[in-house]
Amino acid sequence: MLNELNRVIDYIEDHLTDDDLSLEMISEYARVSDYHFRKIFFYISGLTLSEYIKNRKLSEANKDLLQGEKVTDVAFKYGYESLDGFTRAFKKWSNFLPSDVTKKGISKSFPKLSFVINIKGGVSMECRIENKPAFNLVGVSKRVPMQFEGVNNEIVKLAQSITNEQKEEMHSLQNIEPYEIVNASYDADANFLKEEGDLTHLIGVLTTENQVSDILEKVPVEAYTWAIFPNEGPFPVTLQETMAKIYSEWFPSSNYEVINAPTFSFTKMNEHKKDYAYSEVWIPVRQK
Repeated sequence: MLNELNRVIDYIEDHLTDDDLSLEMISEYARVSDYHFRKIFFYISGLTLSEYIKNRKLSEANKDLLQGEKVTDVAFKYGYESLDGFTRAFKKWSNFLPSDVTKKGISKSFPKLSFVINIKGGVSMECRIENKPAFNLVGVSKRVPMQFEGVNNEIVKLAQSITNEQKEEMHSLQNIEPYEIVNASYDADANFLKEEGDLTHLIGVLTTENQVSDILEKVPVEAYTWAIFPNEGPFPVTLQETMAKIYSEWFPSSNYEVINAPTFSFTKMNEHKKDYAYSEVWIPVRQK
C-alpha cells in the first residue's frame, strides 16, 4: 500500500494542471476502492485527498507567481474558473494575495508528500481475522461530530440518554458475539472527502433477530470478514491510538482493504485501575 500511495502521489504531481483530475480517477489509478484509498490517505497524512490536491496546486501556483507568471494565467492553469475564485482560495490558504507574491516576493509552500515505513520500537499489533454471518446492530443512535482525540461529549450524551426500557430490550435481543455493548460508527459525511463533518454513532448490541420495537434503531450488516484488534491501556487514548495505527500502519502493510460498512468497538473498564480498559476494534475487510 505504501508503494501504491507514493505512486499515486507521483500521478497527482504529473496531473496538477489537468482539468479532469478527479478523486475517482486517482482511486482507479491506485487500483483499490475509492473509499479504502481516501480513508487510508486521510489517516496517514492527516489530510483529505481533495485538501492535499488543493494545497499542492496553490503551492505550485505560488512558485509560478514568483517566477513572474501573470496571476490570471496561473489561476486558469490550476483549474480556477475565475480570477476572483483563485484569489479567494489563495488568500485563504496563504493569508496574502497572489499580487503580493509578484510585488513583494513573499511566498508559502506545501511540499509533495512521501510515504515511508516508520517502525516504532518494534511494537507489534495483535489482530485476528474472523468471518461473521449477517446480523443487525440494534440500539440508540445520533449524528455526532467526527473526533479523533479526547472524549466526544456528544457520544457521552447519547450514552446518558439510554433508558432502562431500551437497555432491557437490547439485553434481550443480544445473541451473537461479541456479547458486549458496542459503539458503532457509519455514514460519515462525504466518506472522508472532508476533514470535518458528522457521522452516525450507535450504542447497542449485535443480534440475528429482526423483530425490534420502535424504541430502538436497527441497522442491518451483511456477512463480512472482520479484522479484530484487541488493545489494553489508558482509556480513551489507547483505543484512539489503536484506531490510528490500524489505518496508518496495519492496512498499508496488509493484504486487506476496508469496506464501506459500519465499524464497531467495545470497551470493558478495569474496576481496579482508574481510566484503564480492555477494548476490541472490529473492522469489515476484504482481501485485495
